[in-house]
Formats: sequence, C-alpha cells, structure tokens
Amino acid sequence: MNEPRTGSRPVGPRLIAPDDGRRRTWTTTKAKPVRLSDALRVVVLTAGGLACVVPLLWMFLGSFKSPTELAQRPPTFLPESWAPTNYTEALDRFDFTLYLTNSVVVTVLATLLTLVINSMAAYALAKYNFRGKNTLFLLTLATIMIPLQVILIPVYQVVASLGLVNTLWGMIIPAAATPTGVFLLRQYMLSIPDELIEAARVDGSGEFRTFVSIVLPLCTPALAVVAIFSVMWRWSDFLWPLVVAQSEVVYTLPVALARFNAELTVPFNLILAMGVVSTVPVLVLFLIFQKQIATGVANTGLK
Repeated sequence: MNEPRTGSRPVGPRLIAPDDGRRRTWTTTKAKPVRLSDALRVVVLTAGGLACVVPLLWMFLGSFKSPTELAQRPPTFLPESWAPTNYTEALDRFDFTLYLTNSVVVTVLATLLTLVINSMAAYALAKYNFRGKNTLFLLTLATIMIPLQVILIPVYQVVASLGLVNTLWGMIIPAAATPTGVFLLRQYMLSIPDELIEAARVDGSGEFRTFVSIVLPLCTPALAVVAIFSVMWRWSDFLWPLVVAQSEVVYTLPVALARFNAELTVPFNLILAMGVVSTVPVLVLFLIFQKQIATGVANTGLK
C-alpha cells in the first residue's frame, strides 16, 4: 500500500459503497422540533383566512339557492337545487347594466384623478423646500383620523353650491385627494436621489418634464399600490354616493343593493347574485396584483 504524501490530509475510515462502483455519502439529519410559537402562528393565520373566505363562499353558494331554501332552518351549506337563473333574473328585474356602468365610470375617473393629484402633492412635499412644509404634511396626515361623517355636511354644501348633486362628478371629485395616497407616494419619492433631479434641471429639463419623465416612472410600484387601493375604495364606497345620488340614474352598485334591501319583499337570492357580480372584479384585481401591493407597501416603509 502506498504511503500518504507529506502534507496531505490523513485518510480515515470510509464506508465502502456497494458493487456498483459509485461513491456514496451517508448523512443523518436531525428533525427540527416544532416550536409552539410557529404552531400558534399557523393556527391564527388559518383561522383568519377562513374568517375571510367563508363569508364569500357562503354568498357565492347562496346566490344559487331559491328563496325558500335561503329561509330554511337550519340552513344548508350547498344548494339542494342549483338555480343559475338568479343571475339572469337579477339582470332582467333591475337595471344592473346601468349601475355597473356608473360604478365603473366613478371608479376609473376617481382613480385617475387620485393618481394625478396625490402624485403632485407628494412630489412637492418630498422634493421641495418651503416654509411650513412639515406642518402641512402633518396636517395632511391628521385628516386620516377625521371620519367622513364629521365633514359630510360641509362637503355636501360645497358640492351643492357647485351644482354637482345627483351627478357622477359629485361622487368623483370630493374623494380625489386622499391623505393615504399622498403619504405612500411621498415616502417612496424620498428614496429618489435628489442628485438625479438636479442633473435633469442642469440639462435644461423643466419641472413638469422632470416630474413626468423621471419621477413618475421611478414611482411605478407606489403608483400601482395607490391605484389598487383607490379602485377598491371607490368600488365599494357607499355613504357618499348614497348622499349625492338622488335618482336611480346615477346609482352605483352599493347604493342599488341597499335600495333593494329596503323593499317590502326582499329578494335575497337576487341580491346575493348581484353581490357576487359586484365583488368578483375587486377580488380578481386584488389576487392578480397582490404581489405589487406587498412590494409597494414594503418599499414605502409603511408597516
């Protein structure tokens, strides 16, 4: 047997592989014990997920039940006889297309205005130095704590003086500027280097061009978060459209559903069908862009 060379690692005992000639290594892994905190976290998250999913699933299954089955006690989870005609009957009995169109118009236009106004306000608060900037920012954040019910009458008086009552613009304009959107965009714009903006100004770029060509493209994740939040808020908004809308022509979906609930004989099967149709767009939007929402919120420093 040849002696090992000087300086080489000593050869220890090895396990001999079977006859196939391949060299094998046997390792043992010790099972990691499950901690009580991890198990408790899984239980809490599972319970929270079920608390969010079960009502939606109940509404979806209830939209295929008959009025008699909905009134049955004890209630049944799955429909005994599926009734997809609830959806067609809801479309025939109520002007669902009109309400859906109003909701889409209000949501889209309000979201576009929110992005424009909030991004400009956030840019001024993040990249301009002027007297009272911090005070103005704190006042903007303070409005988050003021509920709509407190300022409902003053805002209505302003809208009425502009002749916007019972119009879609009366629902769109008052909620265009949101303090939450300003905060998210301002926090994100603070991460943009000031040297980049100064270089653009030195190259002769105007303020508006710098804002549109440089700042906004860099703020795409934060803009996406604000846009998604705005869509969810405007689509499900109820109180302000209820106050402004005085005729059925300008009803949105939440207001129309509340109106049907006020009828003497409430068609719960049709209301559940319309509720499913009105919930699906926002739910699908959230599921598609949930990664962008998490990334954008994390980048803004909001915890």
